Amino acid sequence: MQLFDTHAHIGLIYDDPIEQFRVIQKAKQAGVTRILSINNGLVDFKKEYNILKSMKGIYHAVGVGPSEVKTPGTDWINQIEEYVKLPNVVAIGETGLDYYKQFGDKRSQIELFITQLELAQKHELPVVIHNRSAGEDIFEILQDRLPEKGAIFHCYSEDAEYAKKCLDANMNVYFSFAGNLTYRNARNLHETVMNIPLDRILIETESPFMVPTEFREKKRTMPSYLVSTAKFMADMLEIDLEKLCEQLWSNSCRIFNLPE
Repeated sequence: MQLFDTHAHIGLIYDDPIEQFRVIQKAKQAGVTRILSINNGLVDFKKEYNILKSMKGIYHAVGVGPSEVKTPGTDWINQIEEYVKLPNVVAIGETGLDYYKQFGDKRSQIELFITQLELAQKHELPVVIHNRSAGEDIFEILQDRLPEKGAIFHCYSEDAEYAKKCLDANMNVYFSFAGNLTYRNARNLHETVMNIPLDRILIETESPFMVPTEFREKKRTMPSYLVSTAKFMADMLEIDLEKLCEQLWSNSCRIFNLPE
């Protein structure tokens, strides 16, 4: 069994590089052999990339999240264009819209998001999408601007109907589920998993957030906990865990254009 954690903020689990290496090694021992390292801004990206660049199985997304809309940097577009040339950078992100915390104004968030969709199209990369209370605007934007290489709704939070609407619009999108899938009251997520094609599903830890129910006494999620979410999903779908993991692995490699 091998799993791909498609969204982990490794630098937020521990700041110390040695502790980060231990987290990654523990994940590999659990069968999580590939991890996509995520940052919300370019300063954090450069720091984490330099720490993790020698680690086998670690890939990177580069982008500016909505939380950074007021301070993306004066030269952020050129920085992204430079960073996407680095080895193992496989996606733009995370980027998107967050109307829940109201970072800046909506117009500024939308402009930031659209620019990164355009960069993804230019550099032939998929996009990792952050969506919080902004689903309708994101859908409308993606109808016209979805990059050819597709997008991932990370830590999916909408319902089954929203996912169906995206698929009915022939969008090349994937839906990634984190540890909150295991929560008893996450009915919208349960219904979504049960009603979308298996070849459009990914899983992630969203480390250090979204601790799975099995580890609810822990303060931080670790990439190694991804196995718990996979087991929960397999039970929900009533399919063999090994078979599910093979499908999730194939889906992850496909969206990030990596060999299986």
